[in-house]
Amino acid sequence: MATAMLALVIVLSVIFDFINGFHDTANSIATSVSTRVLTPRAATLMSASLNFAGALVSVNVANTIATGIVLGPLKQYVIAAALCGAIVWNLITWYIALPSSSSHALIGSLVGAAVVVTGNIRIVNWTNILDKVILPLFSSPAIGFVIGYFVMKLLFFLLRRAKQRTVNQCFSKLQIFSAALMAYSHGSNDAQKTMGIITMALVGGGFIGAKDGIPLLVKLVCAVAMACGTSLGGWRIIKTVGMNMIKLQPIEGFAAETSAAAVIQIMTALGSPVSTTHVISSAIMGVGSAKRFSAVNWSTAKSIVTAWFVTFPATILLGAGFTLIFKTFFS
Repeated sequence: MATAMLALVIVLSVIFDFINGFHDTANSIATSVSTRVLTPRAATLMSASLNFAGALVSVNVANTIATGIVLGPLKQYVIAAALCGAIVWNLITWYIALPSSSSHALIGSLVGAAVVVTGNIRIVNWTNILDKVILPLFSSPAIGFVIGYFVMKLLFFLLRRAKQRTVNQCFSKLQIFSAALMAYSHGSNDAQKTMGIITMALVGGGFIGAKDGIPLLVKLVCAVAMACGTSLGGWRIIKTVGMNMIKLQPIEGFAAETSAAAVIQIMTALGSPVSTTHVISSAIMGVGSAKRFSAVNWSTAKSIVTAWFVTFPATILLGAGFTLIFKTFFS
């Protein structure tokens, strides 16, 4: 029974990682597709490859998920319930084309599942939740907005005498680099959450020790799953992020992607599971505001910001609900 439950957790983890890939594809390629620097096919293939590479480079975020969210081991059915809650939220927000956070969906669902099954809020490491999740939830988009704004202002100043055609030709090439960096950053942060969940299940089942780290096979499985999901493309959300919020030129796409990637790399080094969706969206808002405040479609931006606030409490409830259902059958 224990082995079967572990297998269920791994399968659900791979499904979540796959959905995370196509749900969050927009994070790395929306701007380059909307500016027509890359075709959708070329952008998606590049993103999938670099998502895979990024997923293998670090384990800081994976360790946060595996050992820093919940104090003590959880039963396999609880982890499975948390994954179901996150998967359902991702599918709902994908269907309505709302760029929500897969990271916070997973963490929120895990918190809800752990609290319900133990009946004790102290099972959650609230200090780590505050330091690694809540504060980055608000600070990383704010930093992304500010950096995007000032990078765009700097580029406007440096290129104020350049011809628009020359600028477009130059940044059409540079944006390929920035899109690649964004895809790599997405993989290096997002795929690690699933690595952490599988490792948590392996430790809870006694298959590995708590200090053994993230097994190489787990890294490879998660990297492949995210790359495969990315290869399908999240076209609904690409339209929301890359087209509906602001009309982007290559120079603006470059500024937004470079700013967002810098923020994500810093947070990954700190072990903070941030939302690449939040960061790139806010960077695009910052870039648009540098051009002129009215350049941003603030009604679309308002919907995105609303999702930032709703995701965590909504997935706590989903994780709790699925845990109650699973407890009936598996406890």
